[in-house]
Order: sequence, then C-alpha cells, then structure tokens
Amino acid sequence: MNIRLHFSFYSQLMYEVSDTVCLVVLSHSLLAAHPGMCLTEPCITVASAVMGALDHSVDPCHDFYNFACGGWVRNNPLPEGKSRWGPFSNLWERNMAVMKHLLENTTMKGLSKAEKKAQRYYKACMNETKIEELGAQPLQELINQTGGWALTGSWDKNNFQEVLRTVSANYRCSPFFTVFVSTDSKSSNSNIIQVDQSGLGLPSRDYYLNKTANAKYLNAYLDFLVELGVLLGGSEETSRSLMQEIVDFETTLANITVPQEERRDEELIYHKIQTLAPAVDWMPYLTDVFAPVPLNDSEPVVVYAKDYLQKVSDLIASTNKSILNNYMIMKVLRKMVSILDQKFQDAEQRFFEVMYGTKKSCTPRWKLCVSDTDSALGFALGAMFVKATFDEDSKAIAEDMVSEIKWAFEDSLKYVGWMDQETKKAAKEKADAIYNMVGYPKFIMDPKELDKVFNDFEVGSDLYFQNVMQYYNFSARVTADQLRKTPNRDQWSMTPPTVNAYYNPTKNEMVLPAGILQAPFYSRSWPKALNFGGIGVVMGHELTHAFDDQGREYDKDGNLRSWWKNSSVEAFKKQTQCMVEQYSNYSINKEPLNGKHTLGENIADNGGLKAAYKAYMNWIAKNGEEATLTFHSEISHEGVITDPHSPSRFRVIGTISNSHEFSEHFGCKADSPMNPKHKCELW
Repeated sequence: MNIRLHFSFYSQLMYEVSDTVCLVVLSHSLLAAHPGMCLTEPCITVASAVMGALDHSVDPCHDFYNFACGGWVRNNPLPEGKSRWGPFSNLWERNMAVMKHLLENTTMKGLSKAEKKAQRYYKACMNETKIEELGAQPLQELINQTGGWALTGSWDKNNFQEVLRTVSANYRCSPFFTVFVSTDSKSSNSNIIQVDQSGLGLPSRDYYLNKTANAKYLNAYLDFLVELGVLLGGSEETSRSLMQEIVDFETTLANITVPQEERRDEELIYHKIQTLAPAVDWMPYLTDVFAPVPLNDSEPVVVYAKDYLQKVSDLIASTNKSILNNYMIMKVLRKMVSILDQKFQDAEQRFFEVMYGTKKSCTPRWKLCVSDTDSALGFALGAMFVKATFDEDSKAIAEDMVSEIKWAFEDSLKYVGWMDQETKKAAKEKADAIYNMVGYPKFIMDPKELDKVFNDFEVGSDLYFQNVMQYYNFSARVTADQLRKTPNRDQWSMTPPTVNAYYNPTKNEMVLPAGILQAPFYSRSWPKALNFGGIGVVMGHELTHAFDDQGREYDKDGNLRSWWKNSSVEAFKKQTQCMVEQYSNYSINKEPLNGKHTLGENIADNGGLKAAYKAYMNWIAKNGEEATLTFHSEISHEGVITDPHSPSRFRVIGTISNSHEFSEHFGCKADSPMNPKHKCELW
C-alpha cells in the first residue's frame, strides 16, 4: 500500500485546522515528479493548506498535535473577539455570511411566507435606531406586567406562584428547574413532560463553590448584575445589595445542583411531582406552561434529578419571598439583555471580557441578528440556505458514506473480545437500525409545508423586542403541541445551516446538517481520502455515541432498558475506566482534565477515527488506490483527524495514542509518547 495515500486520509487533521490558509502555487517540478498525484485545483488547495499547517521541527511520534497543527496555530492567531478558533467556527462564519446575503436580499423571487418572515425578523433586529429609541422601556413594561420588582418599584409579596408561571410560560425562563417535552426514554413511541435541574448564571457550579479561585469571575458577575439594575432605574447602593442577595441565593442553588459527571448513569424516575416538590403548585404551573393542551392530575411526569428537585423545593419554602421574586426577575433580565439597547449590551460585553477574554464589540450587529434569526426561524432560513449552497448529489454521496461507516463499525464488532455474542448481535442490530438524516428535513423544501409550520408566528419589520416575545409564545405552543403527538423522527433539533452533527439516543438517529457538509469537512470534488478523513470521522463519532457510556443504555428502538448481558456491562466499565484514567492524566495549566465527565466524547473520538479509517481502507479494497495529494518527500507519514476545539490537544493525542494504525504508519518506536505500550481499546 502506498503510504503517501494513507497520509491523504490522515492529513485531514492538518487541513481542518488550516482551512483558512491561502492557496500556494506548487512548483511545476514538484508536480511533475509525481505523475500519480491528484493535480486538480481542489487537491492542490488542500495539499497547500496541509503543508502550511505542519511544524516540521516536531517529531510526530513525540507530539503529533504540534507536528500537525503547530504551523497553523503559529500563523493564525485568535481573531479579535474570539476565545477559540478552528474549522467549526471558521465554517460557521462563512455560513453566516451566506445567510446575511440571503436575509438582506429582499428582491429575491419566489420566497415562501416563512422565508419572508425570516427576512422581516432579521430586519427588525438590525433596526438599531428603533431599539435605541425604546431603550429599557419594553423590559420595564414587561416587569410591571409580571408583578413588579423591588429594585424599581412596588411588587406583590404574595404572587410567587403566579410570577413563576409567568416567567416560565411567557418568557421561557427556568429559574429553579427546567420543564420540557421530549421522547419518553422508556417508551420511545410517546412524548412526555420532563423536569430537570436548571442552569446557573455562571457556566458551572464550580464558579460558586470555589470562591477564592474564582473571585475575579464572581466579582465581575456581581458588577454586571448591579449595572443591569442601575440601567433599569435602581440606585447603585440598592442594586448592589439586592444583587448580592441574588448571587448568595444562586450559590445555594449551586450547592444542591448535581455535577454533570455524577449524572451520566442517572435513572429516570416517574413521580407524582406534587409530593416530591410541594413548594410549587404543579398543576396550575404545568397547565400554564403547556397551554392550551389540557392536563389533569394523572399526567405522567419524568423527573431527572429527584434529589435536586426535593432540595430546591425545600429551598423555595425556606427563602424570603422577596429574594425569590428578585431572582426570577433577574433571570428574565439576563435573558433579555441581548435584545435591549446598546447600554445593556455594553454591560454584558464587559462581563464577557472578564469571563472569556472576548470582546463582543468586535462582533458586527449583523452576525448577532443572523444567529438570532437562525434560532427563531432556522428552518425557513435553512430553506434559503440549502437552495443557495447545497448540491443535491452531496446528500446521496454523504448517505453512501454513512453506510460505509456503519459497515466498518459493525465489522469491527466481530473482533471486540470483551463482549458476549448475544450482546454483539443486538449491538449490530442497533447500528443497522440507526436512522440517518442528511442535509435537511424534507418539509423545508415544500413552501406550503414550511408556511404551515410558521403560520402562527407573527413577525413585524420594526419592533425587535416584540418579535422575540412572539417567538417565545410561538415556541411554547409548538412545545405543548408535541405532548399529544407521537415522536417524529424527521423532526430536527438543528437547523440546516448549523456546523455540527448529533446523535439522538431516544430516536436512534444521526443528523448531519447541510451546514457541515462543506469544506473543510467535505467536498464532492475531493479524493475519498479527504472526505472519509473529514466528514467520515464526524459520522463515525456520532455513530459511536450510540455505544458510549450513555448511548449504550438505549436499545435499537430508542428505549432505555437493559439489553446487555451483565458480563458485557462489567467488561464495558472496565474497558472505559482505562479511558477515564488516560484522559484524567492530561492537564491544562496544571489543572487535570475530568476523564469521567468527557468519557462519552472520548469514546466517540476513538471509535469515530477507527470506523472512518476502516471504511476508507474498505473503499480502497473495492475501488483501488486513488491519486495522492502533492507533498514533499519527507512527509510520508499518516496523521489523524480531530475536532480542534478545546481541549483540542488532548482529543488529538488521546485518540492517536490509542491507534495501532497510527504508530505503524508513522513508524513510532515502542513507548514513544504517541505509541504507549498500553492502549485503551473499546470499539
């Protein structure tokens, strides 16, 4: 086998992290020296990008991340206003530019009503003159309608239940817990109300619990809230006192919040929720949230965090009502900041600069409006995006690749020594049954169907705040409507322009939007090596999620049940403990990674690479070798493909150090850093 051909597959790492590199014209002599090379313009472009990404001074067997990415990282400093940068964010920027053009082109012919609504929504968001003219008035009126706020005026001390219902049902806020409709994990042919713990004002509970280490962030958070209070009319002194009480209360919430790594094996609990958490009048609350769908006392509810819900009920019962009201209004305020005038956004920017080191002021208004339009009317905007950018044959090519990846994963199952034969058979059936959705949902290409979806969403051209409120109401009705419907496999959780992919365990489905089916992940004009090394690894990653530490608990029909033999369950835990320990031994700035928390993604990274590589080798066996990319002679090694998002370094070296193929093709000596004697193997 030509080792340079293998490099084309693995080199996709370098191309993915260097997709902004300009085309370098390769010398005629270099091209002529390798008549078997791929000399098309796309191949030359990719080869140039790869060459620019490498750091030749680094031994790939010692530190493959710096070998593969060092040149690109050195030549591509973080753009101003960004805390991270890589192929996902770069491609999203390009997709946003396309969407901007589509939303601003009001002379386009043949647009559906829904697509015109997307343009109006964007136009209202861009109407900064009107937004500045209204200032804080829309939010002040909303707070008054909700019952008032102690910071800015009088408030009703006896309306806790009513305010909770209002902020949850009308403004889609989740002060103490989150309530939603989703597939019943134990009966995947029905939807059910589900309750879980809610998020906090800071990214994780750790910010509140380690006050000494995180004093800078806590102080910035408090200052941000104080500034918001002042902007709404409160005095500095009153606002600081009130917001300090809110942060103290949120710290108590953080103490009872269950860490994500402790929730990975959590069992669903079906409860009579009023008994579990009596501080909330659940029947009136759920009736308002899911109006106009009729509910009764026998309505089943799934509770994800039983202990948390019990504790938050006790906390509500024992906390001063003024603090509860202040906290709920603050949650509304935080949610509305981005749709108010510039003073509010400047306050948020100062907070973000401390938290993430990013300057939101560097982000043009149009990017914020494109992103928000995609959130509210993403399938209408997605229809425009697909028609403008997506080749229909790309859908068929990608679907064929998914089939190849499935075959590779299923074939690898034969050689998994720790799993019993009966469970292997069931695992193969599950992989076979994975439903693949590629590009876009069919309904968006039918104007009548698309208009029907957004028929109840009224959108004006001028009042942005009002449009957002209309969206909240529309979204609430759509959610409520799902409660009495059978789960729809063709209902997507991502819009078509999204640069991402996902696996849904309750539907046993994999979704690959049109937004990611582009360079640097995929191109129909590329050699197969690059497509398998790009989008193929993404496909393998998502497929492997069906068999990670959480996905494996769901059967082929999406039901949460025990379908593995106990011996295989125990063997799985033993095998995955190897990965937990491996990744926990990595550290960033002397802070160790949490291998348990990242286990699912690490399993998917390792399994995805293996499946994509095996699928490509199988393609070569059936179709013969293809032309190689143009590389200098000293670069005759194989590489790896990875998502370079933080902690990108450890996603790269963690995965390839478990790969026998990598060490073989790079000729890495035994016990070199990238070829440890002991490797973690699962799938």
